[in-house]
Amino acid sequence: MMKNRERYARQIMLDEIGEQGQQKLSSAKVLVIGAGGLGSPLIAYLAGAGVGKIGIADDDTVGMSNLQRQVLYSEAEIGKPKAEIAAEKAMALNSSIKAVPYCTRIDESNAVKIISGYDIIADGTDNFKTRYIISDICRNLGKTYVYAAIGEFTGQISVLCGKGCRKTYRDIYPEETEMVSMPQTPKAVIGTTPAVAGSLAANEIIKIICGYGEILYDKMLAFDLKSCTFQSISL
Repeated sequence: MMKNRERYARQIMLDEIGEQGQQKLSSAKVLVIGAGGLGSPLIAYLAGAGVGKIGIADDDTVGMSNLQRQVLYSEAEIGKPKAEIAAEKAMALNSSIKAVPYCTRIDESNAVKIISGYDIIADGTDNFKTRYIISDICRNLGKTYVYAAIGEFTGQISVLCGKGCRKTYRDIYPEETEMVSMPQTPKAVIGTTPAVAGSLAANEIIKIICGYGEILYDKMLAFDLKSCTFQSISL
């Protein structure tokens, strides 16, 4: 207990968190879908904050081109499953948490089973079809969906579905057929863009768990790193 108090001392000092908030973090279960550029800071900061159970779903392996922005990984891990490596890194960072890897893509066949075991679902994907599935399942199960997306120098974060939310991913992008049919080609991006977006998403998750601050329910925070501007938009 003393070891954990020392680990979390700086955030326990915050009135918004304190001992009670830290206990809430320890009891929380968060599923991160996608362990790439967005997932890397999400997983690291959730583990650091002491989120008790972190699920990590990703069917990909580490590639050389990932290393520019996917900071959980090293050259020595090229070719290895991202979900397994990310889970190992999370528990190496914080041995008091549990990280569960799912080396699979979230789809219609497994989404309900996996998502139902978690309180909050964090979107670290780059796939429109997967986002519609996540949103639909979260809406049906009453789970909170923390959405994040990036491209080049820009990003957006929102909190959808679940308690206190009226909006879903379909309210942001209602034309599913058009979005899913778009070609999935590699996107240009500076490494700091997913770092900012993933950190902001992790911040929203900590706020939701501990119950403080103004959460991005039914709102979208959009940012542009070229101009260093941030804008909050009501959905």
